[in-house]
Amino acid sequence: MEPAPLASLQEEGEGEPGESPSSAAAAVPPRPATHHSLHKYAPLDWSAYFDEERRVAIPDTEDVFNVYMAESEGPVVFCLHGGGYSGLSFALAASRMKEKARVVSMDLRGHGKSTTSDDSDLSIETLSSDVIAVLHTLYGDSPPAIILVGHSMGGSVAIHVAAKKVIRNLHGLVVIDVVEGTAMASLIHMQKILANRAQHFPSIEKAIEWSVKGGPLRNIDSARVSIPSTLKYDESREWYEGLSEKFLSCPVQKVLLLAGTDRLDRALTIGQMQGKFQMVVVRHTGHAIQEDVPEEFASHILNFIARNKIGPNGVEFHRIVQMNHHL
Repeated sequence: MEPAPLASLQEEGEGEPGESPSSAAAAVPPRPATHHSLHKYAPLDWSAYFDEERRVAIPDTEDVFNVYMAESEGPVVFCLHGGGYSGLSFALAASRMKEKARVVSMDLRGHGKSTTSDDSDLSIETLSSDVIAVLHTLYGDSPPAIILVGHSMGGSVAIHVAAKKVIRNLHGLVVIDVVEGTAMASLIHMQKILANRAQHFPSIEKAIEWSVKGGPLRNIDSARVSIPSTLKYDESREWYEGLSEKFLSCPVQKVLLLAGTDRLDRALTIGQMQGKFQMVVVRHTGHAIQEDVPEEFASHILNFIARNKIGPNGVEFHRIVQMNHHL
């Protein structure tokens, strides 16, 4: 069945539905010219944030993964996006981290520009194997110090990869706003949410505008970079089953970034009280913390690297930015 026609997005400055022309004119400024909206939501190119886009072909397979790289010195911050996002979800944050660390952000299977023999296979085992294969193809048997960073579904993938204990020189694990209890509880509503998502747009600009006004993002510039490369996706229970215990068992330094304390489940609450990981609550943001507040997110990552002295000499700061957060 074809989706119902979508109502046009309200232009900035338009009155609310039902307002008379006179009351609307008195309440809001004149409607701006259409070109203003198009310019505001115009796509931004990845090259303003990353230094290189590389195609990583996995030997003896048909799989070719797209990765964005911001090279400098120091440890590798290897970023894994959430379902329906792409590697460009970390673009704005990468531009802030790359002076102190190397940033690599991967388009997972079925997302962005990556192509595989079966793009529909989004099982957690396959996604985890993909990440391991990309890391090995990039760095061989002597990788630099690596910090896995994963958002939502990508957080689940990062945890599963770390738990396998096969990545040499893995020093840290950062998981962004994914907790087993709340993730599993929300799956029952996911299909309804996906069914209600906008499916068709008259232009890329309108898709970007929708993602900020009615979709999951709040930062316009990040949406302008990341939305053009996103794809439709389906959630899976296996991404999150047993995730909290697996996270706690990973034998590396760990930090959990959350958009609210209500997301903690029982296992993580106990683990946090026992000091098994660091928890940071990032206020005034949505689910995509790395997109909504990229500067604060980047500071949390660099602070994590510096505090744990990850890399040959750690990351040295003349002054580390202090954020208002709860540990």
